[in-house]
Amino acid sequence: MDVKKAIQFMLISTISFACMNSAVKYLVNVSAYQIVFFRSVGSLLITMAYLHQKNIPAFGSNKKLLLLRSLVGVTSMTLFFMATKYIPIGSAVSLRYLAPIFAAIFSIFLLKDKVKHWQWVFFFISFSGVIILKGLDSQMNNYGLFLAVLSAVFSGLVYVVISKIGKSEHPVVVVNFFMFVSTIVGGLLSIGHWKKPQGLEWLLLFSLGVFGFFGQVFMTKAFQVASTNQVAPLKYLEVIFTVLIGLSLFGEIYTLWSILGMCMIILGLLLNVWYKSSYKA
Repeated sequence: MDVKKAIQFMLISTISFACMNSAVKYLVNVSAYQIVFFRSVGSLLITMAYLHQKNIPAFGSNKKLLLLRSLVGVTSMTLFFMATKYIPIGSAVSLRYLAPIFAAIFSIFLLKDKVKHWQWVFFFISFSGVIILKGLDSQMNNYGLFLAVLSAVFSGLVYVVISKIGKSEHPVVVVNFFMFVSTIVGGLLSIGHWKKPQGLEWLLLFSLGVFGFFGQVFMTKAFQVASTNQVAPLKYLEVIFTVLIGLSLFGEIYTLWSILGMCMIILGLLLNVWYKSSYKA
């Protein structure tokens, strides 16, 4: 194991995702459907080139599960981009990280997995953070919060479908199929909502796919060179980086209640990662 290298990879990954989130926030005048389209087509060009170079079939063999993963994923992505129009980007990212909780709940019914009692306690801590965001932060837009939580629900379902796919497909094939479907869906939905990007918006739109791709690649590399319990907690640095960018570039305001809510969400998830790793040990 190379923990130092894993930390470096995760820092690059989280900064990449934070930059992508910030670009999305800047594109406030561009529809979420256009953002989905440009985010997807940018990564699609990279994944297609990679698969072609490695001579790997671009669309895999288990097309039904790949299609399901892609449709659920593009729904989650669209809802998240819509949420950023209504709530601070740091809050949206924090709420999206509820996905592992919903994944655990889905896995009980779909994969017959078991959730330990202490995990439910940690999940309750995270959901308490959501309640604080909704009930005590007067600046929180309820519609934006609903969209972000719903995005996390669909993201949790993505985890379950990927678990079903397992190692039967190359990871880049899974991402490529997802980006292909998302490009089509985003393009079709953009038809009635297209707004011609202006100036810097073009650069930011095309940067989404690049940031997203490198964020995913370096996160994968980190998990490959170190254990999950050493790497997983570092994912939540994305929230910190995103909040800092939101404060400095967009003048976003985070109340003490919103900070407390986000901290409770992350705390519950970190405790869950720690508990699962220690339980396996």
